[in-house]
Amino acid sequence: MPIGPEPPQLLRQKLFYKGRKFNFEVNRLRLPNQAEGDWECVRHPGGALAVPVTPDGKLVLVRQYRFTTQGRILEFPAGTVEPDEDPATTIRREIEEETGYRAQQWQSLGKFFLAPGYSDEVIYAFLAQDLEKLETPPGQDEDEDMETVLLTPEELEQAIMRGDPIDAKSICSFFLARPFLNGSSNGDRDQ
Repeated sequence: MPIGPEPPQLLRQKLFYKGRKFNFEVNRLRLPNQAEGDWECVRHPGGALAVPVTPDGKLVLVRQYRFTTQGRILEFPAGTVEPDEDPATTIRREIEEETGYRAQQWQSLGKFFLAPGYSDEVIYAFLAQDLEKLETPPGQDEDEDMETVLLTPEELEQAIMRGDPIDAKSICSFFLARPFLNGSSNGDRDQ
């Protein structure tokens, strides 16, 4: 069987809701194996995420309030890709707004589906290095309630293993970045 795009046949759109950040739809579909049914999907423009690393090897995260979890979780800075925007542009803006840091060196860590069972959202992950603290960071969005947190890679890995509240995109991106971080279990690599 092929891996990659293989769209189903749209038989009928049953519900469509246009939201602020994403759309929700319920469609009657015929899948490539000829099965027919009604499926729900969150249509999302995608997100960009940075794994920021300070010159002394600390990771820059945010502890952010999320109404869906009814509490605060640790996350790497991230944001929704705007229409016709390159994910690299998105994350350069978001890292400054959310953490007050600017990165001079960027490296793509790849992209991945966040929750393909119900959403088409793709996360574009980047390693952000050679950070500088901004004297006057841009203001955060009105709905953002967060604080910046600095952790060593080992501290973050311990938090993940303890089951601390950390979102999946941050966990995945951390392990994508791990080989490039000083003191990683794979040995030091030149950056």
